[in-house]
Amino acid sequence: MSCQAIPIPILTPENIFQNLRNNHNPFFKDYFAFYSSWLGGITQEPYFMLVPMDDHLVTRGDGVFETMKSINHKIYLLDEHLDRFFYSASSIGLVPCFNQEKIKEIILQTLKFAADKNPNLANFMVRVFLSRGPGNFSPSPYDPVGSQFYCVITKFSQAPTEKYEQGVCIGQSAIPSKPSWLAKIKSCNYLPNVLMRKEAIDKNLDYVIGLDEHGFITESATENIILINSAGELIQPYLDFILKGTTMTRLCELAKNQGIKIKTQNISIQDLLAAQEVMMVGTSFSVLPVVQFEGKKIGLGESLGKPGKYFQLFKNFLDQDMCTQ
Repeated sequence: MSCQAIPIPILTPENIFQNLRNNHNPFFKDYFAFYSSWLGGITQEPYFMLVPMDDHLVTRGDGVFETMKSINHKIYLLDEHLDRFFYSASSIGLVPCFNQEKIKEIILQTLKFAADKNPNLANFMVRVFLSRGPGNFSPSPYDPVGSQFYCVITKFSQAPTEKYEQGVCIGQSAIPSKPSWLAKIKSCNYLPNVLMRKEAIDKNLDYVIGLDEHGFITESATENIILINSAGELIQPYLDFILKGTTMTRLCELAKNQGIKIKTQNISIQDLLAAQEVMMVGTSFSVLPVVQFEGKKIGLGESLGKPGKYFQLFKNFLDQDMCTQ
């Protein structure tokens, strides 16, 4: 008994255009603008927010990216993000198709377009990608026709209010840490980070944190971790196996300006459990208090298992900094 093959449509350009318009993605409502050097401009149509299949960004994860937030139409720490963006590109020998000033101008124009089309919104997420470019599916970085730049303006997402008021619960990740050289690059090859996020969700935790080969704390999927020790010093981890977070760096600058002592050291799980306060730091939420690690309460005295005074202080630092940028 033979099975009759189901014919697969051979698409014309008109068919493709219509199918793109008909395809439904529930997240389309949160995509406001897209710039593509490959397309040569900006579009607000989510179904055109596409990257060529043979772009090394798709086939090899061969590219770098940054995620920023725009508060009241101003991008927070834009120059710092772009400095890291270009550092990451340089670290993998990826020559940008535009210089930093040109990319900055593209970002600002794309954001303005999104804001003009959505006058009821004041805040956005800004995501930028630099790829090796379309090639021939080989692993060689010399085959692509040239690097490409993409910028997407999306809905601003922030942690729920209760996470700031009640704190977050974290645990230890089983995903091996990236090697030092790769951890310092914000590469589009983010599979370990994806698996860490999956792990946190599967464990019903807010975040999981990694450990390096020596058993010291590294980072979460897309967040840094800091603590206040019993002496009231702000402790940040060495950056040997960690991406240098822009928000963490800025927070340490602000705290230092207010007379808080900053120390960089290896952080063990024991340090975490003995800390006065522990915090997660990241672009979208700024700073969140950690109240539990593997079911054990974090904190000392009245702040045991609750957000502490340093968290509120640091949140105020960052909130004020965003308002005065």
